[in-house]
Amino acid sequence: MNGQGLHARLSQAGPIPLAVELDCGEAELLALVGPSGSGKTTVLRAIAGLYRPRSGLVSCGGEDWLDTRAGLDLPPHRRRVGMVFQSYALFPHMTALGNVAAALHHRPAPERQARAEALLALVHLEGLGGRRPAELSGGQQQRVAVARALAREPAVLLLDEPFSAVDRRTRRKLHEELAELRQAVQLPIVLVTHDIGEAVALADRMCVLDRGETVQTGRPADVLAAPASERVAAALDLP
Repeated sequence: MNGQGLHARLSQAGPIPLAVELDCGEAELLALVGPSGSGKTTVLRAIAGLYRPRSGLVSCGGEDWLDTRAGLDLPPHRRRVGMVFQSYALFPHMTALGNVAAALHHRPAPERQARAEALLALVHLEGLGGRRPAELSGGQQQRVAVARALAREPAVLLLDEPFSAVDRRTRRKLHEELAELRQAVQLPIVLVTHDIGEAVALADRMCVLDRGETVQTGRPADVLAAPASERVAAALDLP
């Protein structure tokens, strides 16, 4: 695989069973799909360093972040991860600009405002930097969360069901914007979604999880046309 991409291998018997192996190449979007409780968010958290599996390896951008055999486990702040949570997790007392600038502590203070404004422009929020989250729509809050994730200058972008809290019309617009953003940032992106149509529309490849185990990976159209087993078909709720 491309050395600048993401590789994760995670395994444990419990308390959350895991038998996961996934790759996401540079500038590729990989969708993690599967039923509720299949381990999708746990995988994202393990990549980000928010959850440590009993055994595993996570590497990205040519750097090892987790190697349990070698005793390596970088804390979240040392992993170059941008993560957008399902709830967006914005600071309610800060403006949109302040939320983004808060993730720019690695840059000299005089540069932060201009960089935060540039990131808000990248996600089509020019002129809205002075609003607090409560004054923004769901779609606008999601864009702030993406801008804040990008402010960390990540090696990988992790999206945990980022479209689930918005209406269908806004979701379609955000899908278009994500496709546009991919051209601008050229990062490996891992998207957790419960919506198979969303995975088909957005992803280069799809990884199907069931009870914490990777059961099939491939192009979305190929996986849907030829599920590898009845278990995969059931995980995708296919007839």
